[in-house]
Amino acid sequence: MDKNKTTEIESVVIRFSGDSGDGMQLTGTLFSNLSAILGNEISTFPDFPSEIRAPQGTLGGVSGFQVHLGSGKVYTPGDDADVMVAMNPAALKVNAKDIKKHGVLIFDADSFSQKDLEKANFTTENPFEELGLSDTIQLVPVPLTSITQESLKDFDLDSKSVTRSKNMFALGLICWLFNRPIDQAIHFLEKKFRKKPDILHANLKVLTDGFNYGNNIHLALSTYLVDKSEETPKGKYTSINGNKATALGLIAASKKADLELFLGSYPITPASDIMHELALRKDMGVKVVQAEDEIAGITTALGASFAGALAATNTSGPGLALKTEAIGLAVMAELPIVIVDVMRGGPSTGLPTKTEQTDLLQALYGRNGESPVVVMAASTPANCFDYAYMASKIALEHMTPVILLTDGFIGNGSSLWKLPRLAELPGIKPNYPKTGMEGIKVTARDPKTKARYWSIPGTPGFEHRNGGLEKDYNTGAISTDPLNHQRMVDIRQAKIDYISNVIPDVEIEGNPEADLLIIGWGSTHGHLITAVNNINKTGKKVALAHFNYINPLPKNTAEVIKKFKKVVVCELNSGQFVSFLRTKVPGEYLQYNKVQGQPFSASELEEHISSLLK
Repeated sequence: MDKNKTTEIESVVIRFSGDSGDGMQLTGTLFSNLSAILGNEISTFPDFPSEIRAPQGTLGGVSGFQVHLGSGKVYTPGDDADVMVAMNPAALKVNAKDIKKHGVLIFDADSFSQKDLEKANFTTENPFEELGLSDTIQLVPVPLTSITQESLKDFDLDSKSVTRSKNMFALGLICWLFNRPIDQAIHFLEKKFRKKPDILHANLKVLTDGFNYGNNIHLALSTYLVDKSEETPKGKYTSINGNKATALGLIAASKKADLELFLGSYPITPASDIMHELALRKDMGVKVVQAEDEIAGITTALGASFAGALAATNTSGPGLALKTEAIGLAVMAELPIVIVDVMRGGPSTGLPTKTEQTDLLQALYGRNGESPVVVMAASTPANCFDYAYMASKIALEHMTPVILLTDGFIGNGSSLWKLPRLAELPGIKPNYPKTGMEGIKVTARDPKTKARYWSIPGTPGFEHRNGGLEKDYNTGAISTDPLNHQRMVDIRQAKIDYISNVIPDVEIEGNPEADLLIIGWGSTHGHLITAVNNINKTGKKVALAHFNYINPLPKNTAEVIKKFKKVVVCELNSGQFVSFLRTKVPGEYLQYNKVQGQPFSASELEEHISSLLK
């Protein structure tokens, strides 16, 4: 390539990879945030081990962060990397299969000693030839460690702190390579390390030196420019991850409903960041209780709901199992509560930092008795905000528990997010008595929605007891009458069924004239729509129906599915949504399933879908 040449490109996929202690998540996050501020569409995928710290330089300790940025719409973090930064041989070995042909590999030449190669289980002295990369990619050796040591020789830092700063040199170099000004990166670092001035100054020095290294040494690389997206509507944007978006959605709902927000929870990977974010928002009137366990977390939230607050709890799959009995109590007590499940690999402790869609049937049926609840699923990091908001709205207006499913992929991943205006969000009207307080029984229900009215304790004339035993339909007293129990079971189900009237229809994306319909739900949307769009560009016809509302299903679900000759359901489990669909819309469904702790790739979906079109 010509030196100093700048090449304009529409999109690029960059992967940062190294040891868990190399700061790859921070490096990737800073670069992503910087790109979002400059107006690029982004989608990210942090991928890291569950061990707190595996032995340095080993395959089990590799941590990665991939970002896809573009001047047009970006739906996924990308499949393979155009540019990869590898901090050691282990990072190279784990990620070698994911570098595009003719891609660029920037690696720390100081970390490829014989000892480092042995730790990564290489059997020769040339790892690039061993992996078959020498003739297919552009190798860019940079002595990251030694240059960082030289850069910080006048700083009073220990050797470990100096070495850990090399990720900032890599960030500066990548900013040069993609024509990113480092001013905003400096701003982010100043905010993150404001209480650690020595570390801050060291990182700023190394960041600047990395940028200047590329500029002054004139590496045999073209620099690249990814222009800002012109497809993005005007407004204020930022990069946001799914967990933070979920927290902000809950806050927005509480403000719109004019209620206090209460979160009762217990830490669990990968959901804990929701609690961390809400704990910082005392200025917004948020109350957070970190309980002694998952059961106490949800039951404190139920108490808050009984008292008239917007109540929520967050967890992952093992925690959802522990909350099961209390969710049943919420069904019986008919109290509004939002349960956020950031799904991870299972069963049991499973794969805590990896992603799956394996909690769906647990969310739908994982309770004793007839216990219907609303189940929803977000599909991008950004729309975690929208679905947390809508989960709150449905819970408050229909007096029901709502389970919102996200997962590790979108919970930890980030995308471009337009900051919404509170005034433009749909109104939330909690189901208080509507015709004045006098003469309305505490057991009364809205005749249309079948939801009972929210009787806040302390309201004159609405004194009542609540609990987990069956209640008389008319009086609210404990009842074991068989016919009354049947009536109560029916009314609780009717309340959930009615909600199909207030949720949007499922839309057909892609080519509505196709014979083949792809069905997905939750976080698989980006990969599915990318694959569908790519296939349609070749002249073939494929359609996509993606579900965010699962129980109840949108009213037009059966109508949409029956339009197509062939239907295939793609999900990151062994077939949970397709099993549910078969009970609601009987018919013949094909399946494409993956349970590897990783999201789909667009290329594997394209290959499978194309095979169905032959």
